[in-house]
Amino acid sequence: MTTTTLDDFYRLELKALDEKTPISFSAFKGKVVLIANTASKCKFTTQYEDLQHLWTLYRTSGLVVVGVPCNDFGQQEPDDAATIKESCAVNYGVSFPMTQKTTIKGPEISPLFQWLQHEGGCLSKPRWNFYKYIVGRDGHLAAWFSSITRPSSRRFRERVRRCLDN
Repeated sequence: MTTTTLDDFYRLELKALDEKTPISFSAFKGKVVLIANTASKCKFTTQYEDLQHLWTLYRTSGLVVVGVPCNDFGQQEPDDAATIKESCAVNYGVSFPMTQKTTIKGPEISPLFQWLQHEGGCLSKPRWNFYKYIVGRDGHLAAWFSSITRPSSRRFRERVRRCLDN
């Protein structure tokens, strides 16, 4: 992980799930980036299907979906990278970029989630798996949603479309 000041989303970087290549957010300049903290053993795990659907529907319009597995809530992501990748692909058809397991709370919080909390304020701090964050084409947080808001909900889809239209 690259350390960064909290003013530049495009300086952030996380290792990809395969741990061979980094996911550099600088590659997403001018795109809308949807970030979700994920877990394979959570009651919200079926949201992978909704995230994949949005990725399939809007990636040619400039949407990037990034899944960030974490084991910070209820130890609901205990698996290794290979198992996470296989589970996501086989069970939910996930083809969008996924990072390696990342710490998103506490003293070891990743720079990405530091940035998201800085941009969104204390209420945007994830309290469970499948918090979702939409970063606009300008590199600033445009919206965030808690676990209970499905990516397939009308409210969520409308927000994604508005960001894509800007």
